[in-house]
Amino acid sequence: MTDLIFVALSFLAISGAIAMIVYANPMYSALGVLISMLSVAGMFALLNATFLFLVQIIVYAGAIMTLILFILMFLNIKEEDLPKEPKKYKLIALGAVIMLPLNILILKAVAKLPPKDFSITDSGFGDIKPIGMQLYTNWLLAFELISILLLVALIGSVVLAKKRKSKINNAGDNS
Repeated sequence: MTDLIFVALSFLAISGAIAMIVYANPMYSALGVLISMLSVAGMFALLNATFLFLVQIIVYAGAIMTLILFILMFLNIKEEDLPKEPKKYKLIALGAVIMLPLNILILKAVAKLPPKDFSITDSGFGDIKPIGMQLYTNWLLAFELISILLLVALIGSVVLAKKRKSKINNAGDNS
């Protein structure tokens, strides 16, 4: 049963990635990325990696995708604003053909690996508590500095967006 779920999640992750590349509409591409991220989160759940599953859902599928969708809606990209890509599908096919030998090489290398027991034996595998203890004891300064950096980036983006909006409003008043 687990193998079937893994195959389904893999199919969804690859389908989402293909949708992200193929669709011209940025909103559809963003939804393709979201499908891929949720599928990867499901794979982490199958591995019993609770922390990675939660981070994938909360940070990537939640916060990052919300930010991307907010930016796409803020920019209000129209169909005529998008670049024309007449050779898009030919280039995608060429990229797939170029990557095929590398993928075959990787699959052959993985097939030659000795068999291992991948069952999880440690009952604490994937627990959040050891990660939290490391983060708030040994890495507290780095954690706080990154949070300050993200706050400065957020404030900077708001300031830039306000400047852009005021320029657009002033240009509209002059015409």
